[in-house]
Amino acid sequence: MDRLENLAKKASGILIENNQTISVAESSSGGLISSALLAQPGASKYYLGGQVIYTAASIRVLSGMRIRDLKEKKIRSSSEPFALLMAEKVCEIYGSNWGIGETGAAGPTGNGYGDPPGYSCLAVYGERETSTHILTNSNNRRENMEAFALAALDLFITNF
Repeated sequence: MDRLENLAKKASGILIENNQTISVAESSSGGLISSALLAQPGASKYYLGGQVIYTAASIRVLSGMRIRDLKEKKIRSSSEPFALLMAEKVCEIYGSNWGIGETGAAGPTGNGYGDPPGYSCLAVYGERETSTHILTNSNNRRENMEAFALAALDLFITNF
């Protein structure tokens, strides 16, 4: 957790220094991205809100789209385009400068899309947009969740 706290501290410093805000839509990291950002002093200056997107209902609430709408657009739930869509939508909802989106399979098994445990797609939306994915090659749920949160914060810091 020290690495996660250190990255969150760096991200919060960047946001405060630049007078900017962030919001988070995360899935298989289970709220760890938001938790790490909120654990930093001064979080109310930069953190506008977040959601754990874990069901079809929560996807519909955040995106305004049903799973079949996403399929028509050729966007599947556990993908980089979906992570970017979630990051964009959370920015719109909260009016933040930046959004982080995360989706994947924490484990111990894979997800319904055939992705193995330890697979996550991450995206940052704001002045610049980027997405990537990671594969930990592990089925340890807790460790994967932390790895996903680390990767998301690192992606934000690297692309600020």
